Amino acid sequence: MLRLSAPAILLAARPHGETGSVVRLLTAEAGVVAAYVAGGRGRHIRPIVLPGNRVAAEITARSDSQLPFARLELVESRAPFLTEPLPAAAIAWVAALTTAALPERNAYPSLYEALDGLLAAVCSAPAARLWLPALIVYERLLLRELGYGEARVPVPSDAPGQLAVFARQGRAVARFLLADAPGDAIAAREVLLGRLERMIA
Repeated sequence: MLRLSAPAILLAARPHGETGSVVRLLTAEAGVVAAYVAGGRGRHIRPIVLPGNRVAAEITARSDSQLPFARLELVESRAPFLTEPLPAAAIAWVAALTTAALPERNAYPSLYEALDGLLAAVCSAPAARLWLPALIVYERLLLRELGYGEARVPVPSDAPGQLAVFARQGRAVARFLLADAPGDAIAAREVLLGRLERMIA
C-alpha cells in the first residue's frame, strides 16, 4: 500500500476518462510517481496540473499494482511563465526530460532539489544566461545519477559559450537518457535550443 504526503513538482498531465487526469509528479522521497487526479480537467483543478507547478500531494494506493489516487494543493504556480516563449520552452523541456529519463518510484533527492532550484531560476532570472548554466548542470546530474558519467567540461560564463555547450550536450542526452523516449521529448529540447539561439545570437 502506498501512502505519501509530500511536496512535489508536477511534470506532466494527460486526460483520463471524462473529467480526470493522470499526472506524473517528482517527489524527493519516492521519485517519479504517476497518479490519478479526479476532476483534473475541471476549471478548479486544471490550473494546478500544469508542468513546473509546485504542489503539496497526498497520494494513496491500495496495492502496488493499482494506479494511485492523488489530491493536490497548489504551492507555487508557474502558469504566468508558460505564456513567455523562452521560460515556457525551458519548463517544457526539463519536465519532459525528467518524465522520460527517470524510472518510477526511485528516489533521487538531489535531482528533486536541483529541478526545484532550476525552475525557480528560470522563473525569476531576467536573462537566460543566468539560468542556462543551471540547466546544463541539471542535464549532467541526470546523466550521472543514471550511471552515464558526468562531463567535466566547465560551463562558460558567456552566453554564446553556454549555448554551444548546451547544443553539444544534446547528443549525450538523446543517446543515454532519451533512447527509448517518445520523439516529443527531444523535440521539446529542439524548441528550446531554437529559442535560445534567437535570443543569444
